[in-house]
Amino acid sequence: MELITLVTFDNTIEAHMVKAKLESEEITCFLFDENMVTLYPLYNITVGGIKLKINKKDEKKARKILLEFSNSKLLDDEGNPIQCPNCKSNEIYSGFKSMKGCKGVLSAIVSFFFLVFPVYFKTLYKCKSCGKEFKLNEE
Repeated sequence: MELITLVTFDNTIEAHMVKAKLESEEITCFLFDENMVTLYPLYNITVGGIKLKINKKDEKKARKILLEFSNSKLLDDEGNPIQCPNCKSNEIYSGFKSMKGCKGVLSAIVSFFFLVFPVYFKTLYKCKSCGKEFKLNEE
């Protein structure tokens, strides 16, 4: 069995979501470097992220599933598609970390001087089309 890297991830949650989806479609897959990235997040760049590896013979089927999975629409709690309040696009980044504003700039400066992760950021949705950052409850 020859393993190939299908995709790499920055965090374990996304990696396990895609792994579970592929396994539900009967594709055997493995996560490499998951523990290293989880225990030492600063090593993420060094080891190249969390690698999802599959058997080479399953590559075509897995890429098709991955494309469908990544193109699926984000839904709110009621099951309605999430839309950008600015341009009404359905192409949205979920979990976007924003440091806009005075607190974000101050956090970036402090993080730079103390060599730590930023202590302040907001997790938002961001439109892929127009770039607007928003929360679900604001219009």
